[in-house]
Amino acid sequence: MSRIFSPGKLMLTSEYVAVDGALVLAIPTKLGQELFYTENENQKSLIFWEAYHQNQLWLKATIDYNNWKIIETNDFKASEFILKTLKNVQNLSEIKLKNDTSYHVKTNLQFPSDFGLGSSSTLMNNLAEWANIDPFILNEISLGGSGYDVAVAKEKSAVLYSRFPERVYETIDFQPNFKDELIFIHLNQKQDTREGISHYKSKPTSTELINDYSKLTKKIVNSQNLEEFSELMTIHEQKLSDFLATPTVKEKYFQDCPSFVKSLGAWGGDFVLASKFGDYQDYFKQRGFPKIFSWKDLIS
Repeated sequence: MSRIFSPGKLMLTSEYVAVDGALVLAIPTKLGQELFYTENENQKSLIFWEAYHQNQLWLKATIDYNNWKIIETNDFKASEFILKTLKNVQNLSEIKLKNDTSYHVKTNLQFPSDFGLGSSSTLMNNLAEWANIDPFILNEISLGGSGYDVAVAKEKSAVLYSRFPERVYETIDFQPNFKDELIFIHLNQKQDTREGISHYKSKPTSTELINDYSKLTKKIVNSQNLEEFSELMTIHEQKLSDFLATPTVKEKYFQDCPSFVKSLGAWGGDFVLASKFGDYQDYFKQRGFPKIFSWKDLIS
């Protein structure tokens, strides 16, 4: 059985503004999603799909890809999404989902689903690699979004990414010399990214904001020390707070925190970034956030 792997991601800069083309810094996580597959030329044109979450089976489906029918499943709604995505794969691919071949496909999401590390983008990239197609096109027609997460999954690297006026990105080695001073705290909930983007899009598009965030991202990448990095992260958070008319995560949960606290991705859920201070573990645990990770715990 062959294996494909795509890492998850964390978006360090330009959340929301990324959809309008602001430069994004995103980094890969150690955990991601695996895809295992076997193929059998048996003239049945079937897909046997099994999806695991941290090695626990949650979805099973048999799909006839000649007629695009779900023959058997334990979750019809989830299987409909898989069918739709695989139909897109078939339309894009010259080598997969052709007649006379059956496919056994098993996926395994390695991280908790509420971590927001890219369960969809890792799936899109794994399928694209399997079918030898463009993952950005598959993602666009199946899900939408800026595509920065697909770039991380595809390149298995930190990236600087922008989607407008055309998709441009470069891989970078982002390992700041102060990385061991950084911590990631999970906020115990999954935020609806589409809902957050909808709120952002309800505001007038600001070219100035897009340019400001692109400049901020470049400065953050080139930060030489934790003090400079912390200041830039604080500016990043406050500028977006002002634009969205939404309190920062620090104002909401951690007003007396001696470190910066920066939202990563959609505000209000998933992970935040901060730096270590004297009793940081007790501080976050006492406020109901016990899931604390160091850089080396989470980032590849």
